[in-house]
Amino acid sequence: MSAADELNDSAAPLIEHLTELRDRLIRSLVAFIIGMIICFTVWNPIFDFLTRPLCRALELDGQDCGLIFIALEEGFFVAIQISLLGGLVLAFPVISYQLWRFVAPGLYKTEKGAFLPFLVASPFMFFLGASFAYFVITPLAFDFFLGFQQGNTLTDGPEGATTQAAGLLFQGSAKAYLNLTIKFIVAFGLCFQLPVLLTLMGKAGLVSAVGLRNTRKYAVVGILLVAALATPPDVVSQVILFVVVYGLYEVSIQLVARVERQRLAKLRAEGIVGENEDLDGNPIDDDAK
Repeated sequence: MSAADELNDSAAPLIEHLTELRDRLIRSLVAFIIGMIICFTVWNPIFDFLTRPLCRALELDGQDCGLIFIALEEGFFVAIQISLLGGLVLAFPVISYQLWRFVAPGLYKTEKGAFLPFLVASPFMFFLGASFAYFVITPLAFDFFLGFQQGNTLTDGPEGATTQAAGLLFQGSAKAYLNLTIKFIVAFGLCFQLPVLLTLMGKAGLVSAVGLRNTRKYAVVGILLVAALATPPDVVSQVILFVVVYGLYEVSIQLVARVERQRLAKLRAEGIVGENEDLDGNPIDDDAK
């Protein structure tokens, strides 16, 4: 076979893969557009749902719940922003399925069985983190921010005169509020992906339980930085986020250790490593057992 024939044979599978990738992307895009259109038709109820934490906080202060438009076109862009987020949520199962159908043919049967649970766990953990942000963090954050309000006060001035001090009253922008709420939801949803990510990396051999334990102090610093960036300057919210994410880190260590034990048991059953050897074939110290 000539060099030109070999080049043509190698190029053909690449073209087929690129064609399939294009088809998968088009189907995912169509699903996203359909989901976006559906959410655009019901953006008002979705917006009402997203504003409930703020309304509850305002009701506790005896205020009416209302947001304003700073710019004329702001209402339209709020609807578009909600539609984009909602369309992504609705289309996520289709996008995940298309990703799976594209990757699955290149995986062995054992690899398919290992990858599929993570594909299911990822959206579940994101939903869990988003729910935690909506039901726990946002009420705390809004209580903190609304605590800086103050009503008009009268103070005694010179010669018995009274002076009225300026009040601070919340009149929020709908767009600014939506940006803040989505930031909380997305940030916590991504933070809750930590066990899925580290366990998948452990299954691929990229991280180990011992390595994760040895880097605890660096993880603590990183989690503190994430808590400071993802939450408002509210100590309660930051402490809650730190405790939750650090707890997920510790859970991830246990999950990676479990994956390593399963892999070691399989290698020992196949006779690849001995009973007194670790995953790398090194002798196990009696003190480390």
